[in-house]
Amino acid sequence: MDNAIELLSELGPEARLLAGGHSLLPMMKLRLASPEYLIDIDPLADELGYVAEHDHEVRIGAMTRHRELLESELLRRRLAIFTDAERVIADPVVRNRGTIGGALCQADPSEDLVAACAAVGGQMVIRGLAGERVVGMREFYRGPYRTAVGAAEMLVEIRVRLADDSGSAYEKVDRRVGDWAVAAAGAAVSLVKGRIAAAGIALAAVGAREVTCAEAEEVLVGQSPSDELFARAARAAQAACHPVADQRGSAEYKRHVAGVLTERTLRRAAARARAEQG
Repeated sequence: MDNAIELLSELGPEARLLAGGHSLLPMMKLRLASPEYLIDIDPLADELGYVAEHDHEVRIGAMTRHRELLESELLRRRLAIFTDAERVIADPVVRNRGTIGGALCQADPSEDLVAACAAVGGQMVIRGLAGERVVGMREFYRGPYRTAVGAAEMLVEIRVRLADDSGSAYEKVDRRVGDWAVAAAGAAVSLVKGRIAAAGIALAAVGAREVTCAEAEEVLVGQSPSDELFARAARAAQAACHPVADQRGSAEYKRHVAGVLTERTLRRAAARARAEQG
């Protein structure tokens, strides 16, 4: 890692890290990116490819492949939102090579793992020459294709704090299997004495101004889970959407789908939280 960061510092802003390649290389082919230098960090896969539980957190190395996330029993049991998301990401070729770090640093507004990490309050560990710093997803994701990672820094780990009696879920609508989302939603809830003590809702591909939907989250906290409550939260999520009409659908359609998916993910997340209580 230190060698990669030193190279970034030495070569300057025209250098880019190459992890799995499934985010950067397509942009280069389309002439949307033309870095002067590529620093291949695939040899760091063993060092930065892991999913582990430590000190009441799940820690995911930035070079962890999509396939490894999909097959992780720990994620399936404790953070099922990642399992849900990985089932609808791309195809086996991409999942075998693409990495969570590459996906997050690409910061595509339709990126599934950005929404998944945001919904569960993921913390991003960024490393530079001066050491490490930890930022939340609200600070990390600064808009389409922009993150808090500096020119001589790299994302090295994702941390998610585990809570008892919690559940999470992710769903998306796409035109064909593995495609970018028409709309997608992730949700996470924690229950205490039958009420929602904490909630996270994140949307993808619908033009939300923030990576998470605070208005919808506020509707949920302190309330008992119910279909009526989830419908209210979905309406708040819809109000936070500002989608653009394109070949994937009209703005009205995308806003409607965002509401439907928010309700669905909340029901599934709450059901998983109840199952953990039992």
